[in-house]
Amino acid sequence: MTDVIICGGGPTGMVLAAELRLHDVDVVVLEKEAEPSPLVRSLGLQPRSIEILDQRGLLDRFLEVGTKYPEGARRFPGADTPSPVPLDSAHAYVLGIPQPVTDRLLAERAVELGADVRRGHEVTGVEQDEEGVRVELADGTGLRSRWLVGCDGGRSLVRRLLGIGFPGEAARTEWLLAELEVTTPPEELAAIVAEVRRTHRGFGIGPAGGGLFRGVVPAATVAEDRTTPPTLAEFRTQLLAYAGTDFGVHSPRWMSRFTDATRLADRFRSSRVLLAGDAAHVHPPLGGQGLNLGVQDAFNLGWKLAADVRGWAPPGLLDTYESERRPAAADVLTTTRALSELISPEPGPQAVRALLNQLMDFEDVGRFLLEKVSGTGVRYDLGDGPDLVGRRLRDVALSDGRLYARLHRGRGLLLDQEGRLEADGWADRVDHVVDTSAELDVRGVLLRPDGHVAWVGDDQQELHRRLRAWFGPATPPD
Repeated sequence: MTDVIICGGGPTGMVLAAELRLHDVDVVVLEKEAEPSPLVRSLGLQPRSIEILDQRGLLDRFLEVGTKYPEGARRFPGADTPSPVPLDSAHAYVLGIPQPVTDRLLAERAVELGADVRRGHEVTGVEQDEEGVRVELADGTGLRSRWLVGCDGGRSLVRRLLGIGFPGEAARTEWLLAELEVTTPPEELAAIVAEVRRTHRGFGIGPAGGGLFRGVVPAATVAEDRTTPPTLAEFRTQLLAYAGTDFGVHSPRWMSRFTDATRLADRFRSSRVLLAGDAAHVHPPLGGQGLNLGVQDAFNLGWKLAADVRGWAPPGLLDTYESERRPAAADVLTTTRALSELISPEPGPQAVRALLNQLMDFEDVGRFLLEKVSGTGVRYDLGDGPDLVGRRLRDVALSDGRLYARLHRGRGLLLDQEGRLEADGWADRVDHVVDTSAELDVRGVLLRPDGHVAWVGDDQQELHRRLRAWFGPATPPD
């Protein structure tokens, strides 16, 4: 029996595998596709996901192959004007990077840490009991683990086998997506696209590198079988309908379709099986939320599941995964529903868009909306306390380095600015750092392994209470 089986080898699954391996949890990742997908469903990473990479010492790998877009972190997708205030993050930019590259880097990290990644292994059945979970594979073999996490996408087999409801709205609109070559000169293409986008925000074609262009165009109808890619003829027909030209598109590298279907799982856990990423929630891919939401699910779940496996989890810790991430997902679904309306060419949505542009002149409005799409505004309900409690702490400068450099091992962290606090009984789970930051006006801060603040202050007794609540009982002295 292994500790954890992860069904699905996308970004969510790989981040989760790496987080578990930081705590020496045995992990097997089962991915039904024999080769990584070439589809570029995501074009970049939002600031909170960039912070997560930095917290684990991975960011340099992504910066080497990505492009920073600072302006991207100043714009709410539904508005035409940037926010008047910058995002409160050391990484206030969108990192442009195609999803296949993100997938590769995350998979490499999981393997480096010792995850057993098995491609071409399709899960066909799931059964669980009080002791663990048995997974049946398409080749007739089976595996057993203490826990199973379904990271197998919006059509999750794990979710369906468990009978977990997936209520929401069915697709009303569909878009066609492709990477292909064009014959229209770039300047002429850009001018036509700019004119079309004045009224049709769901349309676009632009350079994707390597002589290819990435195009998206509304489909004529919602396909009955959305797993079947569109044809080149279908793509050309829709280009002609919206732009009056098909731009001479040819030689597609890949083609796909996506919709505005919006659904949220009734629950994220069924006994020893959990859901994360698109298996737990789907929504329109507007504002670049999908991949980032899944990565943040995995980052929240990893240390909690590891704590259970390693035996130090306090009662109810694993339940906080659903109580924290399900509301966060619901909030993203609300945002993407609104964005779906704002791209409509109809007069009503366009009037709302014009009003939103005016509201963006107010600093509080701009900050609020930017924090939504960047993922930096999430605040978990951790009980009474200052506003900082429950929020992620941005990377602050310390007198000796910076905060995120101290989080690479995936442990908790107590930042003690006066050297008067003590957490000796949790030294095997929490790093006690005596250092100062001019950017913090509190004497002590306790961070969970996911970088969210669990406690602030100088009360030693209250600190011990919070340590027990998030990291279990103290280890008795030798």
